[in-house]
Amino acid sequence: MAVTLFKYPYTFPLELGGELAGFQLAYTTHGTRNADSSNVLWICHALTGSSDPTDWWDGLVGPGLHYDPKDWFIICVNVLGSHYGSTNALSINTKTKAPYFQSFPDITIRDNIYAFELLREHLGIEHIHTLAGGSLGGQQALEWAILKPDLIENLVLIATNALHSPWGIAFNESQRMAIKADPTWQEARPDAGIEGMKVARSIALLSYRNYDTYDFTQARDSNEQTDHFRAATYQQYQGDKLAHRFNAFSYWTLSRMMDLHNVGRNRPSVTNALSQVKAHTLVVGISSDILFQPSEQKFLARHIPDAEYQEIDSLYGHDGFLIEYKQLKQILQAWETKGIPQGR
Repeated sequence: MAVTLFKYPYTFPLELGGELAGFQLAYTTHGTRNADSSNVLWICHALTGSSDPTDWWDGLVGPGLHYDPKDWFIICVNVLGSHYGSTNALSINTKTKAPYFQSFPDITIRDNIYAFELLREHLGIEHIHTLAGGSLGGQQALEWAILKPDLIENLVLIATNALHSPWGIAFNESQRMAIKADPTWQEARPDAGIEGMKVARSIALLSYRNYDTYDFTQARDSNEQTDHFRAATYQQYQGDKLAHRFNAFSYWTLSRMMDLHNVGRNRPSVTNALSQVKAHTLVVGISSDILFQPSEQKFLARHIPDAEYQEIDSLYGHDGFLIEYKQLKQILQAWETKGIPQGR
């Protein structure tokens, strides 16, 4: 599916006081929109995801799957700051005629939702049947449901939270410290900090999985093994793999975006913000998630009016939302049969 670009040519003020000298959003669509737009499914991607959910949610989105393009008009937008086509630190700042690099400003979840709103209006979408996302994508979906409560009919929040925890911020800061320790990080070049980002990714994997995951998937080959441990080579592989498809500037920007997530900012309170959600809401946690612990999703379900909480039992920690397709499909199907409004 081809990526489409939405271009906004005007100065775009940001929540924390910075600005973009215009921006573009890369997005993909699958399926055909109904005449009354009653089949719009908007999916928000996670940290290093792209605008094509058939790539990173390939067990859930695609022909013959739960979210089938023959039934749904599926849209996903690459967030500002990311590597996959939307304006980011490697983009040209039209005011300076040079890439932003280290001068790229802080972007918040809320900034992204205001940008998404401009795209939505451009596309003439006046109603979203279902808005779904996991992790950073869930943070986006939640913020949107608070900002525009009458827009969204159904909301699916997976392995996400109302504000990023000190634990999560500590993990992200450790990753940024790894990038900053790379001596190339201060250089104005596209691959600046790339070796540091490899280390950052290896730190991230520890939070995406857990002790039991590694014990099961990266066990020693034998009692006599003294080198080339599977756990060690796995960490190196994951760092190298990300370096082939991402850049350290985007990694820095999006980890900061996650840290800045707090639906209570400039509102009476977090719980007051959650009470503004009108969408029929399903919240899904993962039993072994140490990064977005289930207590965070249970908090969402308690304070979003009439929300339902379900839990995936998984060995794979936070990454379970990208792996446990069978359980996730069963949860979605059960929720839908309880009375989710059908727009298809």
